[in-house]
Amino acid sequence: MESLAVRVRENAPFHGRSGLLLGLVITAGILNYADRQIIAVLKPMLEQDLGWSDNDYGRLTATFQFAAAVAFPFVGWIVDRIGAKWANPVAVASWSLAAMAHGFAFTSGQFLAARVALGATEAMGTPTAIKTLALLFDARGRAMALGIMNGAASLGAIATPLIIPFLALAVGWRATFLLTGACGLVWALAWLPLAGRKRWSPQEEDGESARQVPWKPILTDRRTWAIGGAKALSDQAWWFLLFWTPDFLHRTFHLDLGELALPIASIYLMAAIGSLAGGGISTYLLQAGIHPESVRKRAMLAAAVMVTPIPFVLLTGEVWAAVAFLGLALAAHQAFSVNLFALITDVIPARRVGRVTSIGALCGNLSGMLVLQTAGWILGNGGGYLPLFLMTAGAYLLASLWIHWLLPNRLPAPAVEAVA
Repeated sequence: MESLAVRVRENAPFHGRSGLLLGLVITAGILNYADRQIIAVLKPMLEQDLGWSDNDYGRLTATFQFAAAVAFPFVGWIVDRIGAKWANPVAVASWSLAAMAHGFAFTSGQFLAARVALGATEAMGTPTAIKTLALLFDARGRAMALGIMNGAASLGAIATPLIIPFLALAVGWRATFLLTGACGLVWALAWLPLAGRKRWSPQEEDGESARQVPWKPILTDRRTWAIGGAKALSDQAWWFLLFWTPDFLHRTFHLDLGELALPIASIYLMAAIGSLAGGGISTYLLQAGIHPESVRKRAMLAAAVMVTPIPFVLLTGEVWAAVAFLGLALAAHQAFSVNLFALITDVIPARRVGRVTSIGALCGNLSGMLVLQTAGWILGNGGGYLPLFLMTAGAYLLASLWIHWLLPNRLPAPAVEAVA
């Protein structure tokens, strides 16, 4: 009985050192969102200062996605190779330096180079976070930990439109990039003393995991492509909403930079609630004795249905009604995403988690790159937002069907792979 109590305490999200490390993982997610979203919030200011068109902005956002997509296969291997202890500070410090580089860009080419660097380095964020939580918590605690992480990470998306416009108006957009990037360097210094005292597994300490599991069994496993296809379908909608929602509100309701702050923050507050709900409902169903894979599928299908009304945002003439539709869609995305990440830890052996997560993120970023470039082309040629919102409405239903097709039956919990 005592050992069971110890195990429960060890897997409680806010217990002891594991809880503190979870807090740092959450903070890293907040910084990740803030660094990538600054360009969307400051789009009107940057357009005026640098003379961008819609096509230019679409190209920049698509380039960010492309850089991340190219980097994912490599960063997944790095995360599995060096382990969670070192992957975290390496990831956060590298993308923070890339974010700061935007403040030194004076030409379109220099700004593009900074976006490439940011995309490539931020690619480490997702596989690092998922691998870290897979090591810190058991199956019962992971969904809630993932929900807390995703929900709290949305605080970056909430805080960015509330803080960044006024910071940029006060100190300029260059200093804004420098200050936000500097926060990540402080984070990296805070991680190492705390993580150094945590007992990671031997494989995490010496980095054996990436050497012992080659790529072939990962690439030929249908579980890998169930995750990859679902990420491709769902992430295209997420990236579209992340980068184009401020523009939609600006051009539809003629909101200026300061007036955008509260509506965008409200949308991402709803996203955070959706993330917590996705993790909480999954945890409740697991405690009721339902098989984890069934729990994930049901939660993702329910979230997919919640996204379908989003085209109606075009029929409302009131900004807060539009906020409600957009916020509901992003809340549903976060609930979907939490359960998709939890599905990875449920069905994928721990030694593969970094690389399978990276493959999923690669697929998501490639589709995101395509939709961002397409959005710039459609809007730049007067096509309007209707086709983009219709795409968003159906994407999650298709993702749920894809998972059910490739994973039609319950899979056993992943076995521990033998040491070579």
